[in-house]
Amino acid sequence: MIILFEDEQVVDLYPVTIGKPAYTIACGAYRLLDVANDLAASCGKTVCAIVRPHLRDFRAAAPMSAESAGGNARLFINARLVPSMLARETLAKIIAAARPGTVSISDEFRPGRDAAIAAAGRAGAKGSETEIAAALVPHDAPLPPEDATAKELAAWFAKLRLPRLDAPRLALLDYPHDIIRHHLLTFPGNLAHRLASGRFQEVTEGVFLAKDAQLAKHVVTNTESGPIVLDEGATIGPLCYVSGPAYLGRHARVIEQSSLKDGVALGHTTKVGGEVEGSVVEPYTNKQHHGFLGHSYLGSWVNLGAGTCNSDLKNTYGQVNMEYHGRKVPTGMQFVGAIVGDYAKTAINTGIFTGKTVGACSMVYGFVTTNVPSFTNYARLFGQVTEATVDVMVATQARMFARRNVEQRPCDVQLLHDMYELTRHERQIAGEPLSL
Repeated sequence: MIILFEDEQVVDLYPVTIGKPAYTIACGAYRLLDVANDLAASCGKTVCAIVRPHLRDFRAAAPMSAESAGGNARLFINARLVPSMLARETLAKIIAAARPGTVSISDEFRPGRDAAIAAAGRAGAKGSETEIAAALVPHDAPLPPEDATAKELAAWFAKLRLPRLDAPRLALLDYPHDIIRHHLLTFPGNLAHRLASGRFQEVTEGVFLAKDAQLAKHVVTNTESGPIVLDEGATIGPLCYVSGPAYLGRHARVIEQSSLKDGVALGHTTKVGGEVEGSVVEPYTNKQHHGFLGHSYLGSWVNLGAGTCNSDLKNTYGQVNMEYHGRKVPTGMQFVGAIVGDYAKTAINTGIFTGKTVGACSMVYGFVTTNVPSFTNYARLFGQVTEATVDVMVATQARMFARRNVEQRPCDVQLLHDMYELTRHERQIAGEPLSL
């Protein structure tokens, strides 16, 4: 059995993980859940998950149980693990070796986490030696509670006293900007693995189409840096420029006269136009009008109004520092754009400054010069920052779902209420001064 689990640091990935398990984040055109399912299929195992209480209806995997565990060793995988082919290879070797133990965290690319650990007075900060990327647990070890909390899981792992395995260290997503970092690093390898499935036909050099995918006339493609891959039903309209590596998920649509450059991954049922570079767009999100999106992450059910642009480079050309939970976090990166949570919306001609987060279920107008709390009507340019009520978001969700023939279930409505309560503290900082 393979068990995906969320640890205590998963909240550092807000606003991305407010309404979804960390293992469903798209990075390099794969989710960790995809990697786990592929690994499970290759070795005859099942995939289970332990998530936060408000996400139990959205775990997209079976709940953990003694019955599903059987008599075999259990592989626990941190939900923040970067979904790379290197990680898959390491995990497969651990399963094959069948030696109980834990895999350490890679210290590479962790400037933000290092700074947080070093910051004086931060209670509960943990270093890589106490974090677990993955662990193979003996078949006779007692399982944790079926829906154990992150704190209970940490205590359970500590009691097992598992040795460290001699295996390559694995990378975790510490903060939202790490999605962009690791997306660009893992994208080529992940695309090669996807192409190896045999579902794609090469229609021109480096351009691969799955069933019912369409590439319009007069599209210019550049595959010198990587392939361009269109999954089932995906389309690229006429007069577009696309530079690989690029991936369009099922039924993703790139409208006419668009430009996709240097590492763009679109989730299924997305609609994209304008100029997009080095970004991840999750399913059901629309950015169909002109405007620049660079080195950014858009959650699901986001809509960017016409002319919305973000900055992904400081005027000084220096390192981008992010702000999370009221503290500065260095990214070690020169290019970082916007991190936009699920259900967020922008008005026409919205401008988002470098390295800002836009909270889930927020409505944004004008210039975004500070982080935007979740469930906020943000119009700081006009002197207004107010709360967006959860009832409005429930009604908006119903309308959005209907447009995509998606049923709004009671659990979807409840999730919005849970997200609202979980982010209540964010809205207390809505009156912060301008922060560039």
